[in-house]
Amino acid sequence: MAMRQTPLTCSGHTRPVVDLAFSGITPYGYFLISACKDGKPMLRQGDTGDWIGTFLGHKGAVWGATLNTDATKAATAAADFTAKVWDAVSGDEVLSLAHKHIVKSVNFTQDSNCLLTGGNDKLLRIYDLSKPDAAPQEIAGHSSAIKKSLWCNNDSQILSAAEDKTVRLWDSRSMEEVKTLTFDTSVSSMEYLADGEILVITYGKTIAFYNALSLDLIKTVEAPAPINSASLHPEKDFFVAGGDDFKLYKFDYSTKEELESYKGHFGPVHCVRFSPDGELYASGSEDGTLRLWQTAVGKTYGLWKCVLPEDLGTENSEQLYSSTPEIKA
Repeated sequence: MAMRQTPLTCSGHTRPVVDLAFSGITPYGYFLISACKDGKPMLRQGDTGDWIGTFLGHKGAVWGATLNTDATKAATAAADFTAKVWDAVSGDEVLSLAHKHIVKSVNFTQDSNCLLTGGNDKLLRIYDLSKPDAAPQEIAGHSSAIKKSLWCNNDSQILSAAEDKTVRLWDSRSMEEVKTLTFDTSVSSMEYLADGEILVITYGKTIAFYNALSLDLIKTVEAPAPINSASLHPEKDFFVAGGDDFKLYKFDYSTKEELESYKGHFGPVHCVRFSPDGELYASGSEDGTLRLWQTAVGKTYGLWKCVLPEDLGTENSEQLYSSTPEIKA
């Protein structure tokens, strides 16, 4: 008997959710931050979706959000021409970094000492957070707005994706361009996995996997609809993707076979990410919600409780699997 996927719905945002990120696993569990056009990024407990707090201070849509590994710092990128760094424990604003245009992407180094930003002014900026008054290092090269910028290769290199239909690899010390990938259409998302040095790129209906060090192509998979975001499971068994048809797709990484698809959102899916333990994945949508989906449906984890058919009367077992109750977090 097939078990039904029952996503947890995380409400609270009032506009589309455009970015999300998980922390690493900490002594207090792991955490989830969401960026939203309502200008109010939110922090949640990662495994349950329970709201912890809202970072207040931006005066425009927030396009990017991230947490450092131990979830002590958060950073956000916004349409108010600033990137902000926050104390993720107290919720206080620590730094506001002025830019010349809309900021789209923020990413911490592994030691949390530097912040990489990218946005509509086409420049990558590296801020030394221990010297907030110092001017950032700037890397020029993209010919249009930067959508995503990420540290890679133990922070010795930088990956950036822009509206100019390129993904570029940079040396973070010499600030020189190492290699460029050019696409037929603008790249919609980019994810980097340090374990295995894998880069996940989406464009059009394509989900592409590259070696992050060489930018050599590993494989591509075509999805049934235009894809806005994809995420590879930490164990690299499978990956998930979401896009314009409101659905979440799950594929086998080795065979490229579509395993499942789920519809839960009421608008296009803008972002999807696996949790650091791989037990769930989170999606953010135009409908203003985040949803948490189980990787292994029916497993007891977080707010999900496995109820086996033999634990029920036979008259109840059909009802359990055929209904899809909405669980609010």
